[in-house]
Amino acid sequence: MTEVQIPAERAVLSGNLTIPDKAVALVLFAHGSGSSRHSPRNQFVARTLNRAGLGTLLFELLTPEEEALDIYTREHRFNISLLAERLVHATKWVRQQEETRDLPIGYFGSSTGGAAALVAAAELPQEVGAVVSRGGRPDLAGDALPKVQAPILLIVGGNDDIVIELNETARDRMRCEVKLEIIPGATHLFEEPGALEQAAKLSSDWFVNHIGVDGARC
Repeated sequence: MTEVQIPAERAVLSGNLTIPDKAVALVLFAHGSGSSRHSPRNQFVARTLNRAGLGTLLFELLTPEEEALDIYTREHRFNISLLAERLVHATKWVRQQEETRDLPIGYFGSSTGGAAALVAAAELPQEVGAVVSRGGRPDLAGDALPKVQAPILLIVGGNDDIVIELNETARDRMRCEVKLEIIPGATHLFEEPGALEQAAKLSSDWFVNHIGVDGARC
C-alpha cells in the first residue's frame, strides 16, 4: 500500500493505493456520509478485491477542513456533484500515473458515494468499466442514471427496506446492464455475520467479470 496525494483543483485529497502483482484492473472507492478511507468495511472489501487481482484506491473525497465543517453542517456529504467531481479528478490522476495509467477502471461506492460513483461514471463513459454500489443511494444521482454506460451492481441489505425501495426506483431509470442483489438478513451497514463477506465477494466477481469485457457497455 502506498500513501498518495491527489490534486483536485484547490483541494488535495489523501489516499491509499494498493496494486497487486499482475493487477487486472483498478477500483476507486467513493465512501459515503461521515466515512473515510479508513472505514473498516471499505478496507475489508478492498482486501477482497486485492486478493482477486484488483488494485484499489481508497481516498478522501473531502479535505480535513471540509470534513470538520461537514460534521456540524452536513453540507458536503449530500453534495453529490462535489463528491462526483472529486472522483473524476482522482480518475484523471490515476491516468497520469505510470503504475496505473493502463489499468481498466471501476468504481465502488457506498451510501452517498454510490450516487457520486454513478454521476462520475456518466461523465467518463470511456473510462469506467463497471460500478458497484453497496448500501448506496443511487437515487441521488438523478438525471445521470440513464446516462451511465457501465454495467452496475446494486447491493442492498434485505432488512434495509427504505434503501431497497430507493435502489429499485433508481434501477428502473437506468438503461444499461444493472443488477440488484439483496442480501437476506443484512441491515444498512452489513454488520451481520457473513453479510459483508457476501457483499465483498459479489463486488469482486462483478469487477472481474465486467471490467474490460468487450460489449459490457451500452
